[in-house]
Amino acid sequence: MTFFVISNMAELLAVGTEAPDFAAQDQHGQTIRLSDFRGRRVVLYFYPKDDTPGCTKEACNLRDNYAALQAAGYVVLGVSADDVSSHKRFAEKYNLPFSLLADPEKRIIKAYGAWGVKRMYGKEYEGTQRITYLIDEQGRIERVITKVKTDDHAAQILSGK
Repeated sequence: MTFFVISNMAELLAVGTEAPDFAAQDQHGQTIRLSDFRGRRVVLYFYPKDDTPGCTKEACNLRDNYAALQAAGYVVLGVSADDVSSHKRFAEKYNLPFSLLADPEKRIIKAYGAWGVKRMYGKEYEGTQRITYLIDEQGRIERVITKVKTDDHAAQILSGK
């Protein structure tokens, strides 16, 4: 079991503020912009790395509950620093029905405060924090989830808590 302690987290975006727009390629090579989803609710989730245990649990939980998330009006977008080909392999391996956005330059990750110092087994390093933003139809931050339960993340999103 791996334990992470998040410290020196970059500043998170505040509830009620406008979500920064972005453009990035997904696993299909399509350019996805946040502004494309105005009028819809968005789950924007940041995760450290494709095909790792925690990230796979989280993605599969969102996949398994995708119909419920869609019924609640959500579009799901995942973001990591992995490239398009890595996202393509990950999405195909686990049959993920939502877009995974490639952010190797970490522009989106940093704009949303999801980059920071992490500690694992006494070692410090910088990396992507596991954070989810729920964005409303007007493009404003509705909620921020910082204590993500990888195996029950959809329930966290749908519970409203």
